[in-house]
Amino acid sequence: MDQLLFHPKVVHLPMALAVLLPLVGGGVLFAWWRGWFQRRVWVVVLLLQATLVGSGVVAMNTGEREEERVEEIVAEEQIEAHEEAAEAFVWAAAAVLLLMALPLVLPEGRARQAVSLGAFLGTLIVLGLGYKAGEAGGRLVYQHGAAQTYVANGGDVDVGPASGDSPEGDSDSH
Repeated sequence: MDQLLFHPKVVHLPMALAVLLPLVGGGVLFAWWRGWFQRRVWVVVLLLQATLVGSGVVAMNTGEREEERVEEIVAEEQIEAHEEAAEAFVWAAAAVLLLMALPLVLPEGRARQAVSLGAFLGTLIVLGLGYKAGEAGGRLVYQHGAAQTYVANGGDVDVGPASGDSPEGDSDSH
């Protein structure tokens, strides 16, 4: 597998988890507070968050490996904007992971409820930061032509028609 093309493949897992964790975490938290689940079910949410953090770190590392090649086409400040957004996303996700571990060790009471709620709210913040990182990455590819570096250097990336026009709409081909 071409390592230079691994970044676009791996970034989707942390992004998908960032979308799902507020839903899953909120549902588990609600059920836990209502007495439908025991505290140990929170471990599922914790493991999903750990997967988000781990896959986010992998995504950042693969992005770092591709940076030099993409800088041939895209201005460094555009790449830096994406990199900084991705770092904020992963660091916030790691902080939320630590916060999520606390309800498993705290005794029952208001402190545990407050920390649990804080962890849930943290997933919403991580979702927002993930959106910013994904948006910055999308700009690199779709507005600034980052994918062109793979085509220009013999890569097998199909980025579609350069002008954005579809082949079906070309009246000169008839």
